[in-house]
Amino acid sequence: MSSRYPETFGALKRSEWGSPDRIRRSVKDELRSNLLSRLARGGPLFEGVVGYEDTVMPQIVNALLSRHNLILLGLRGQAKSRILRSLTTLLDEAMPIVAGSEVNDNPFAPISKYARNMIDECGEGTPIAWVERESRFVEKLATPDVTVADIIGDVDPIKAARGGHVLSDELTIHYGMLPRANRGIFALNELPDLAGKVQVSLFNIMQEGDVQIKGYPVRLPLDVLLCFTANPEDYTARGKIITPLKDRIGSEIQTHYPESVETGMAITEQEAWTERGGRPVRVPDFIAEVVERIAFEAREDKRIDKRSGVSQRMPISVMENIVSNAERRSLVTGESEIVPRIGDIYAALPAITGKIELEYEGELVGGHNIARELIRRAADATFHERTGGVNADDVIMWFDAGGALQVNDDVTSDAVVDGFRTVPGLLGLVEMTALAERSDAPVVAAACELILESLVARRKISRTDAGLYGRSQDEKRRRPYAD
Repeated sequence: MSSRYPETFGALKRSEWGSPDRIRRSVKDELRSNLLSRLARGGPLFEGVVGYEDTVMPQIVNALLSRHNLILLGLRGQAKSRILRSLTTLLDEAMPIVAGSEVNDNPFAPISKYARNMIDECGEGTPIAWVERESRFVEKLATPDVTVADIIGDVDPIKAARGGHVLSDELTIHYGMLPRANRGIFALNELPDLAGKVQVSLFNIMQEGDVQIKGYPVRLPLDVLLCFTANPEDYTARGKIITPLKDRIGSEIQTHYPESVETGMAITEQEAWTERGGRPVRVPDFIAEVVERIAFEAREDKRIDKRSGVSQRMPISVMENIVSNAERRSLVTGESEIVPRIGDIYAALPAITGKIELEYEGELVGGHNIARELIRRAADATFHERTGGVNADDVIMWFDAGGALQVNDDVTSDAVVDGFRTVPGLLGLVEMTALAERSDAPVVAAACELILESLVARRKISRTDAGLYGRSQDEKRRRPYAD
């Protein structure tokens, strides 16, 4: 740590950190003070958290201003962990502790016997160490095998033997994660998975500041902000939050998925890895919208388990997969630019099927079939949202008359556009709807596929898994003689 920070207790007393306000300030007061300063300056509360400006963020602000312990309640993929980790930005840049302390002892109010002994022996010469804000965040994933010893601590016989202490001496304690988070933030993810007896130890130390370790009562007046996350389905599927602990959590804040496609697209653009360091990547905006709408369609599909949710990680993973497929194609064809098309979304099926939990009806249909249907519905919704719907009768009639078109995955954009020229009126629809400029072959190819996918979704034409567009199955049944 920089020499600008005091290195002894005496120097600390004479510095700004020795002022009465600093001495008495708890970690919740520290967060509150720094939050008020940030609110006064304006701007986003946390960098990288999108879509919660008018819903979740005001509730978090109120909880912190009220000095509450809090729990974020929401389905998977709703940025709960990211929000908790971002709380560290509201801490001071550094914090003084008694050097060597395992529990971040405040030199002015030590809670461990080690720190008290050190100050008694060294007085103003007590060495001071400094802890950066990132080190003041302790995070733990709750699992059924987590014990009280993991969270609170346990007696260490080796410490007792080496120091010549009796087991009841505080100096024999090996502190758990919560005491080590003293004067910081302790985050516990998936709280309902924690065994009931461990939850009891949490609320006891939260409220009374004392705990029993191996039968020995230990007083630990911890100064800590406790934050939890939980998934609503966990309350019945795997466990529950015991009532006394829930009663001691000041604020329960409900998170949610993006409320608009535009917000979801902004999150996906921010999180997805699309810069590949080689050929330039250009994702047409309507392709990005189709990717995002897949998640929105999935969240409304009755065959997909709503209690499990459809994570925002789905469109992020899909976007990364379609860019990868387009990247592979550009290497095969020698094209200088990576531009994804609708066919690349079908190549990203593994990124969809692995992130949806199906109801019984969905299991009968099959994950891959549902994923293909989601892609088509998303393409249709995107096309009609952007164009308001256009007359595509010429295109439909060409396919009804027996026309067929094979869209290969590993051919150049120019070759794909040449194939689309054989379909009467298709390129004209692209120009009329302003989906792409005529000279931009990669985007024109993607736009043509978008129109055809919309027609497939409305059962006007058909599409095979190999990318062969043809007459709709309904039309084939009406006119079998035309085959």
